[in-house]
Amino acid sequence: MSPKLKVVFVGHVDHGKSTLIGRILVETRSLPPGKIEGLRRACAAKGQTFEYAFVLDALSEEQEQNITIDTTQIQFRSAGRDYVIIDAPGHQEFLKNMITGAASADAAIVVIAADEGAREQSRRHGQLLRLLGIRQIIVAVNKMDLAAFSEERFRQIEMEYAAFLREVGLAARAFIPLSAGNGENVTTSDGRAMPWFAGPSLLSTLDQLEVATSPAELPLRFPIQDVFRMDKRRIFAGRVESGTIRIGDLLVFSPHNKTARVATIERWPGQGAEYASAGESIGITLSDHVFVERGHIASHETDAPAESNRVQAKVFWMGQDPLLVSGRYRLKLVTQDVECQVVGVTNVIDAATLDSASVERSELRTNEVGDVTLQTRVPLVFDNHDSVPSLGRFVLADGEHLLGGGIISGAIYTTRQPIKSENIFWNESAITAERRAAQNGHRGAVVWLTGLSGAGKSTIAAALEKELFQRAMHTYVLDGDNLRHGLNSNLGFSPEDRAENIRRVGEVAKLMADAGTVVITSFISPYRADRQLARESALKAGVEFVEVFVDAPLAVCEERDSKGLYQKARAGLLKGFTGIDAPYEPPEDPEIVVHTHQQAPQESVGQILEDLLPRLRLN
Repeated sequence: MSPKLKVVFVGHVDHGKSTLIGRILVETRSLPPGKIEGLRRACAAKGQTFEYAFVLDALSEEQEQNITIDTTQIQFRSAGRDYVIIDAPGHQEFLKNMITGAASADAAIVVIAADEGAREQSRRHGQLLRLLGIRQIIVAVNKMDLAAFSEERFRQIEMEYAAFLREVGLAARAFIPLSAGNGENVTTSDGRAMPWFAGPSLLSTLDQLEVATSPAELPLRFPIQDVFRMDKRRIFAGRVESGTIRIGDLLVFSPHNKTARVATIERWPGQGAEYASAGESIGITLSDHVFVERGHIASHETDAPAESNRVQAKVFWMGQDPLLVSGRYRLKLVTQDVECQVVGVTNVIDAATLDSASVERSELRTNEVGDVTLQTRVPLVFDNHDSVPSLGRFVLADGEHLLGGGIISGAIYTTRQPIKSENIFWNESAITAERRAAQNGHRGAVVWLTGLSGAGKSTIAAALEKELFQRAMHTYVLDGDNLRHGLNSNLGFSPEDRAENIRRVGEVAKLMADAGTVVITSFISPYRADRQLARESALKAGVEFVEVFVDAPLAVCEERDSKGLYQKARAGLLKGFTGIDAPYEPPEDPEIVVHTHQQAPQESVGQILEDLLPRLRLN
């Protein structure tokens, strides 16, 4: 069975889009038996003239307002293939629904009325189709009967709208003159009304478009929806979003990189199977015992999804209140539901006016589209939208209220070497943390200094290390530059690499503290989520974690800038510099705060020691 082509229909209000869709459904006999007759009888009973647009008038609110208010998906079949029509609204007030509808489309039909020509809304739709990456576009010049089937009028619209599409980087596959009301050139082309047009009908042109790759041919993505215990077996249930899964397959469960083989594939009621493909809801059992829960994503080890705490996406905001930098939301992607925080907003486009701004913004308002960086509290599993669409789309919510949708791009895939997690154990040393502390005379700990560049972190870290060393304590400063010479030499300065840099620092600090060392880290570490992950990693290992906020106003930090970094950032020569064009999130509840613009370095160190030493000393 050939895959269905998803086509989004867009057009200015009253340009005849609903009539066109209704005509296609009727002439391809895609309506349920008796549906069209029932509609004709209902119109006759009300004294109304039947219109093909009534086929789509399923919502009472639509009938009251006489406009399409939501996206509707309808299936039909031509002689050549199966289709899914995505009917997206054209009225400006409901432009957000057009965005959500078009996000999953393979092609688009832009409907323009011949009597009115391309309107501002027609241009907005073209812009949004470009943003969504839809490249197969057909322009249907409708209502040619109202323009006396004039070739001159059609060519004028074709020339003007083709020029506009070129401006935004698009090109239409075809311009087709038609009359949906009269049925001219919709599903057939006899040339009687428009003998000057020798091209195929709209339906024939649709049949010539390329179908997107079938989801079954994409890499395997099997999100776990639930885990059931039946007959002493654990059945992992979910929907195969893409790819094919077979008995005996070695699966990688992300996040955490656990592996296990498929023992059985379960169908309901009580049917087994050798394999299952995209679109099927199934259960599986595993030959190996691993901990898997809702939200984990199964894939094959050779083509695993991306996994990160940092996501770059184009977000379409629909909430009444703006999306705010530093705001916290729920990110829902297939069965994953995680808390996230907005790190940055840029390249904003107003979907209603198409006004754009590439500068860093503090918010994204209703009906705006922007490039948004999100930081999640736990690792998120995802794909680029153009690689695996189902894992490249998400929604943002507050409780049960849907606020926006996002399309992911820029994800970096890494080659994973899955490990057999049941064969890997944490080896507990015979020398416990208590014995190390007894011999050293103090406990190990992670002292995490955070603050803006120029706040005084490095100065305080060096002085604190000296004071602890003079007290015969085992201590060490983890320096960012030193780590980037070795352990982190493969990392750059992208948001993802910065997050990974801090993660590795946290892991190294935890191990050193577990060995009994008082580890002092001196990093800007601008995001709360990154610092929280370091804290959680330490606490899980039983290691003391002390966050020290080295606080100084931005103006003071700029005055101390001996390397001229702030000056370069202000001049636009240094992008993504914390405090200038990248955010810094101050700790919400640090153990210690020192104000270096009010205290000398030794005063700050003394304040830290006053709180820190009791935590390190043995009872």
